[in-house]
Amino acid sequence: MTIKQALISVSDKTGVLEFAQGLAAQGVKLLSTGGTAKMLRDAGLAVTEIGDYTGFPEMLDGRVKTLHPKVHGGILARRDLAEHMATLSQHGIPTIDLVCVNLYPFAATIAKPGVTLEDAIENIDIGGPAMVRSSAKNYNGVAIVTDPEDYAPLLAEMKANGGALQLATRFNLAKKAFTHTARYDSMIANWLTGLDEGVEAKPAEAAPVPAIFPAKLQLAFDRTEILRYGENSHQQAAFYRDTVALPGSIAAYTQLQGKELSYNNIADSDAAWECVKAFDAPACVIIKHANPCGVAIDGTLLGAYEKAFKTDSTSAFGGIIAFNGEVGLDVVNAMNERKHFVEVLIAPSFTAEAKAALASKTNLRVLVVPLGRDLNKLELKRVGGGLLVQTADDFTAQASGLKVVTKVQPTAQQIEDLLFAERVAKFVKSNAIVFCGGGMTLGVGAGQMSRVDSTKIASIKATNAGLSLKGSVVASDAFFPFRDGLDVLAEAGASAVIQPGGSMRDEEVIAAADEHGIAMVFTGARHFRH
Repeated sequence: MTIKQALISVSDKTGVLEFAQGLAAQGVKLLSTGGTAKMLRDAGLAVTEIGDYTGFPEMLDGRVKTLHPKVHGGILARRDLAEHMATLSQHGIPTIDLVCVNLYPFAATIAKPGVTLEDAIENIDIGGPAMVRSSAKNYNGVAIVTDPEDYAPLLAEMKANGGALQLATRFNLAKKAFTHTARYDSMIANWLTGLDEGVEAKPAEAAPVPAIFPAKLQLAFDRTEILRYGENSHQQAAFYRDTVALPGSIAAYTQLQGKELSYNNIADSDAAWECVKAFDAPACVIIKHANPCGVAIDGTLLGAYEKAFKTDSTSAFGGIIAFNGEVGLDVVNAMNERKHFVEVLIAPSFTAEAKAALASKTNLRVLVVPLGRDLNKLELKRVGGGLLVQTADDFTAQASGLKVVTKVQPTAQQIEDLLFAERVAKFVKSNAIVFCGGGMTLGVGAGQMSRVDSTKIASIKATNAGLSLKGSVVASDAFFPFRDGLDVLAEAGASAVIQPGGSMRDEEVIAAADEHGIAMVFTGARHFRH
C-alpha cells in the first residue's frame, strides 16, 4: 500500500518534524492540526490545516476539529470495496493512508502537584483516540503511527518499497495503536475512580467499599525485558514495569554493570531495596531467597555492612546487598577482604573509586536506584483465575504508640532496638522471629509453619554465627498464640519483646514474660508477609 496522504496531529512532537520531512521527500501530502501544522509550516513544509481540508473550522476551544466525515471517511473506507470508494468519490473525500497521532498528555497532567479536575478533563483527548482507533481498525488500508520510535524504520521501509508499507507492518502498528488507546482510557478511568476519598456508593444493606478498589480495575505495564527464565530454568519470564516507574521503586533501577538480571534477582532485589529504605540511619540489608539474613544500621555504611554480615555470613554468600546511601571504596574493599560473593549490589549511588574497584567483577550486577519513600498504592498478587489487591503495608511502629503490657518496663535502649527489630520483621516471611541488639540482627527465623520453630531457628542462627542473645530484643510479626514461643526466646537470652498482641491467650503470654522478667510491648499491628 503506497502512502500518498498523511495526517499528522501529535501532542508529543519528538522527532515529528524529521518524520514529516521524510514523508514530504517521498511525495506524501501532509494534513495537520493546530500547533503541529504551525511547526511544520514554519519549517518550510507544505501542509494543509485540517480546517481548510474539511471546510469546517476547529471549534469549542479545539474540542472539535478532526471529528469530520472528510477525515474519518478518508481513514475508514475499505479500499477493497467498490461501494466504499464510490462513496468517497461522490463526496470528494480523498483517502488518508497514514495517520500519525499521539494523545493529550493526561499522565503528565495528573502527575502535577495540585492538579484540578478541570485541568485533567481538558487533557482527555477525544478526536485523537477516534482517529487512532479508526486507523487501526482499517489497517488493511491505513498505517497508524503512535510511537516516535517507529518514525525512522517506517521511512526506511517506504524508501525501500517505493513509498509503500507492507501489510505486516501496518498490522503491527495497529496492535500497538489499540494498546496505546486502551492504556490511555485505563489511566483516565483509574484516576477518575480514585478521586473519591470516601467510599463507593452501595445499597443500604451492603457494606461500603473503599474507593481505592474500583469495581473494574484497569492495569497497564510496559515490558522492559525478556528474562532468561523464571524462578526455575524450565519457566519463561519477563519483567514489566508501571507505565510511570515510581521514584524509589526497584523498577527505576539503572544497571551499571554485570550479567542480565534474572527473575529471582529482581524479586530479591525488590525485597532488599524496600527493606533498606525503611531506615533513616546508614543501613545495609543482605537478602537471600527473599528473606533478610542480615540487617544493620550504624554511623557509616561500612559499619552497617560489617554488622549485617556478622548475622549470617553463610547465608550472605550469593545474596543480594542493598545500601541506603552512597557506597564508597571502603565498603567494596571490605566485601573483597571477606571474599563475599554477591549476586546484586544496590545503592542510590557509588563513588568513582567504588565503581572502578567493582568494574573487574564482571558478573556482579550493580544497580543504582533513586532513593525515595514512595509506596505502591496497591499491591497485586495473581492467583488462579483472579487477582488479590491490597494497600501497601506502610505501618511502622513508633515509640509513642507502644503499649507496655509487662511489669518490667523496657529501657530507652531496648525501645530503640525493639523498633529496629519490628522494622526488620516486617520484611521477613511469616512466621517471622527476629533477634536484634545494638542496631543489628542477631538471628532471623523465617517462613516456618510454627512460630516456635521460627524462634528456635533464629536462636540456632545466632549460635552458628557466634553471637550471644543474652540481653537481646525480639520482634514477632504476629502475636504468640501460646506461651511456648515466649519460653523459647526467654531461654535463648532475650530481655524484651515487641509483638502486635491480640491473641485470645495474651494474658497467658504476658504472664510468661513476667515470669521470665522480660519486658513486652504491643504495637497493635501485625506484619504477615507471604
